[in-house]
Amino acid sequence: MALPLMPKATAVWLVENTSLSFEQIAAFCGLHSLEVQAIADGEVAVGMVGLDPIVNGQLTKAEIERCEADANAKLRLLVPDLPQPAARSKGPRYTPITKRGDKPDAIAWLLKHHPELSDAQVSRLIGTTKPTISAVRDRSHWNAANIKPRNPVLLGLCTQRELEEALAQTVRRVPVEGADTGQEDADRDEAGHDGDDDTPYRYQES
Repeated sequence: MALPLMPKATAVWLVENTSLSFEQIAAFCGLHSLEVQAIADGEVAVGMVGLDPIVNGQLTKAEIERCEADANAKLRLLVPDLPQPAARSKGPRYTPITKRGDKPDAIAWLLKHHPELSDAQVSRLIGTTKPTISAVRDRSHWNAANIKPRNPVLLGLCTQRELEEALAQTVRRVPVEGADTGQEDADRDEAGHDGDDDTPYRYQES
């Protein structure tokens, strides 16, 4: 079943702006009715800005009114006739407005505790840009005086698994200590050299 763009934000808008039942909203947005009820009670998606499905061409006002009049009716997602632009495979992740002010603190924490991470990795984890990372690093950020390093996992900007995967990638990039030396010794042995000098082995008939 096709779902609307940003289902939870759409559910927030429908809860706030329509008289649809929780079940109708849940079915349309692919959520559980209890989760929609928690949104209505202010326990879930606190501070999330609702996404208007009418403005985005996913629903019509008439469709909403039809389902408001019949509690058993289900909302039908409007399929646009125009071709949709290709989805972006890369770029900053979406961050709720309420959490965007926490990004500099999260960047500062990663730079302090995991300097081995590349700017590209930090950018993907936090959903930020490289200029912002540079500004936090050299303290030229406009709010540098108030930036305090805070764990991005605790801030909800990334998951512990995502952070661990990024750290694992840095470990794989670092060469194992002594690996080059061992390879050089193996190459020298294959060429018929001993391990002490460059004198080749000489085999003499007895």
